[in-house]
Amino acid sequence: MIRKPLRPLARILQARSNGENPDTIERENIQIRHEEMRDRMRHRAQSRLLFLGLLFIVGFSLVGVRMTVLASTEVVEPRSAASGTRIAAQRANIIDRNGKVLATNLITNSLYAQPHLMIDPERAATELAALFPDLDVESLKKDFTSKRKFLWIKKKLSPEQQQAVHDIGEPGLLFGPREMRLYPNGRLAAHILGGASFGREGVHSAEVVGTAGIEKSFDDYLRDPAMEGAPLQLSIDMTIQSVARRVLHGGMRLMNAKGATAVLMEVDTGEIITMLSLPDFDPNTRPALVTAGDPSDSPLFNRAVQGVYELGSTFKIFAAAQALELGLVNPSTMLDTKGPMRWGKFRIRDFHDYGPKLSVTDVIVQSSNIGTARMAMSIGAPRQQDFLKSLGFFDPTPVELVEAPGAKPLLPPKWSEISTMTISYGHGMAASPLHLAAGYASMVNGGTGVTPTLLKSTTSRVGPRVISERTSAQVRTLLRDVVARGTASFAAVDGYAVGGKTGTADKPKPSGGYYDDKVIATFASAFPINDPKYVLVVTLDEPVETSGREARRTAGWTAVPVAAEMIRRMAPLLGVRPEIEHAAGTGVTRTKF
Repeated sequence: MIRKPLRPLARILQARSNGENPDTIERENIQIRHEEMRDRMRHRAQSRLLFLGLLFIVGFSLVGVRMTVLASTEVVEPRSAASGTRIAAQRANIIDRNGKVLATNLITNSLYAQPHLMIDPERAATELAALFPDLDVESLKKDFTSKRKFLWIKKKLSPEQQQAVHDIGEPGLLFGPREMRLYPNGRLAAHILGGASFGREGVHSAEVVGTAGIEKSFDDYLRDPAMEGAPLQLSIDMTIQSVARRVLHGGMRLMNAKGATAVLMEVDTGEIITMLSLPDFDPNTRPALVTAGDPSDSPLFNRAVQGVYELGSTFKIFAAAQALELGLVNPSTMLDTKGPMRWGKFRIRDFHDYGPKLSVTDVIVQSSNIGTARMAMSIGAPRQQDFLKSLGFFDPTPVELVEAPGAKPLLPPKWSEISTMTISYGHGMAASPLHLAAGYASMVNGGTGVTPTLLKSTTSRVGPRVISERTSAQVRTLLRDVVARGTASFAAVDGYAVGGKTGTADKPKPSGGYYDDKVIATFASAFPINDPKYVLVVTLDEPVETSGREARRTAGWTAVPVAAEMIRRMAPLLGVRPEIEHAAGTGVTRTKF
């Protein structure tokens, strides 16, 4: 930088020659220099102020943005430690055949404690025990005042419970986010869904795993990330399930039964529309497994699948169908029904004296043990075994439940001639109501085998032929006659042609022999019987109908009315059209409802 001299020589000489004072020039130059210095300093100060202003604006902007982000972010508890292996908690939904949600996931929180962070552990223990009566206050105080660094308190909290714990104000009580399994319909499909619980657990997530039923059978599918959350669709219809449960529960109480079960199945596909077992439970709060006593006393026991019973006279239709198929009889063939029928030390009797002879049709309609045993003797043990095996009565049902493989039918250790006779009318062999439903579906659907399933099918499946279409038509006529004029007369439903067969079997004692006053009452039915769409099996455990002077336990008085009410309510919902009668010569159409 070149500084301008204060007393430039040329101007000094010129001023002297003009008679002017040279000091004036110096003063002017000094003033000019000071003004320049002032301007430079002002510019420098303004630049610095502008830079500081911009710096403050940027700083306050960053603080404001951060505060906005924090204000809009969900509040979470601080992590106590770095998480280890990631736990995959996501689990696919389960839906019914119409897309209604049966099982889904719900975001919730767990509650844990870090005693070393607590300010007043004894007060925290007292207030927690007041919030959760299942917690012991003394145990909590002991844990909170110990040297423990971590303690689980509750695995699942409702939002209300979480807020109540938060209000305690104890920094050592912390929350961990996780998913839990939720069953919106409660008890309605408890035995089908089974339930879920926590597997591997971390502070900030937990693994949801199936413990029973469909949840356990399809655990890998429901947890598979490759499925991208695609729901598992079942064959059951929750609307029908709800109606059926209401009727079955009322019927069980009305008939004073210990338990009850019902299975509604499509006759062609084997798809289970409804499957119920009472008493039941809420899978949201699944009770502990019973390890002692009779398993059937537990609400966890699925009577439809795990219940293996002697199903009584419902088996007679199988003997009649096989005899008809083999050409040994026709519906009008007369059979000797004079009793009692003797085989060694055994005596076979009928519930009533039906006379010396009955036709095959009347043997089924009147439910004659003797007549059925006669047909079984003509069939023989080997052919009887092969036929029942083709219907699935020698193996557990292949339905998609983890409980199914353990419910194998009970067969006689030696299939003697007396076994052949007693099994023909449902004694000496035990199977589940689901076995019976599949067997009846095969009898009435035209004669093809049926495999029961809880999954909605997108393709039709035709099973192996077990009887001819002609025999199947004859069987349908027999079942219709049982309702029209036989032991199941209470199954008549206006507008719907119902066919079925009753079965009442004495209940076996655990120590051997049979009870005199306890039975298993079953009604296996199909509707509409002229073109069957559905099979319904209803079984009551130890029913007693007490409206008359004497207690009545037979299926005709107990299981049949319950099944009839189910059909009356379910058929319209299933889209089954009622029968329409045309009054001759009047031009009037009358519909039965």
